[in-house]
Amino acid sequence: MRSDVTLRPLDENLLQDLLDVAAADADPLEVMPPVDGPAGWTTECRTAFLQFHRSRSLSAEPVESTYAIVVGETVVGAARLFPLKDAEHAVEAGVWIGRSHRGSGVGGVVLRDLLDLARADGVERLFASTTADNTATQRLLAALGVDLVREGDVVTAWVDLVDVR
Repeated sequence: MRSDVTLRPLDENLLQDLLDVAAADADPLEVMPPVDGPAGWTTECRTAFLQFHRSRSLSAEPVESTYAIVVGETVVGAARLFPLKDAEHAVEAGVWIGRSHRGSGVGGVVLRDLLDLARADGVERLFASTTADNTATQRLLAALGVDLVREGDVVTAWVDLVDVR
């Protein structure tokens, strides 16, 4: 397992680095909700990216915890834990990694770190979803011994944090 991957709580200092890697190494639809207007990293899209994170994890009352994924000293993506209101002691996990760092073992470390962070916060279950063509994420989840459920183009899984170490 890689030892150069860390999760750092997102702050204003890391936010610009996160935007830079998103714009250079990911499609906007991989990292944030859609923005009206032309496709790509337009000025409007970059502004919406910053506003998205400031409203969700950097606000006075954050609705989720977001972490910059750092390899060495380089931000390469983001991970988040979002408390689920309709499932007690449960969170939804979300991860995006820049294209140039995919397939290099970063995702496995990030998933394990997210499980540890959630467990430390008293979370008992973690929900994850991905697309049917994201076989790398599906392999990581299956390696935890969880059942993957496919509905159309979406694959979901619930991880029981009491059973998974």
